[in-house]
Amino acid sequence: APLVRDAFKRAKGSVLFIDEAYSLTSKSENDYGLEAVETILKYMEDHRDDIIVIIAGYSDLMQDFIDSNPGLQSRFNKYIDFPDYTDDELMAILAMNAKKQGYTIGEDANAIVRGMLEGMTVGERMDFGNARGMRNTLEKLVQAQANRLANTTEEITKDMLCEITEADAKAALEEDETGKEDKLIEEQN
Repeated sequence: APLVRDAFKRAKGSVLFIDEAYSLTSKSENDYGLEAVETILKYMEDHRDDIIVIIAGYSDLMQDFIDSNPGLQSRFNKYIDFPDYTDDELMAILAMNAKKQGYTIGEDANAIVRGMLEGMTVGERMDFGNARGMRNTLEKLVQAQANRLANTTEEITKDMLCEITEADAKAALEEDETGKEDKLIEEQN
């Protein structure tokens, strides 16, 4: 409650944005979420002319959050649904981020990344986080490229430093697949 009050005080006269608001109603051992929600509702009512509150998160989880308290239902009555990025949009985000960092991604490497996207389940897609997932994928590609170049006996050129290859994509994404398999085995045991 004190943290919520502080956030409202700082946001007075403007906007308070609460990302992943549904985490406030998820159950945990040290659960202060319900207290936070009650405090949010009180401040929204008491300061309705002084502040705009925006909550955000995944659609299904946000609906559960809104349904968790009748006060939330009555105070949050305007919804904007932003659909997930398409695979083409995610690939464009990857290319844009790579370019900003001075990298190019080879055609074969792009095909491997696209295959990863197309092979994801709905649950994996949710955990992926859209643009954040593509930033993380780029980091893995760059790490795989660095590992490959660290082990080369060739003289490293600027072009080599700037290109993400098929080998890099395979190394980066095979590691993810191995991690998924290990996790699945652990869950089964």
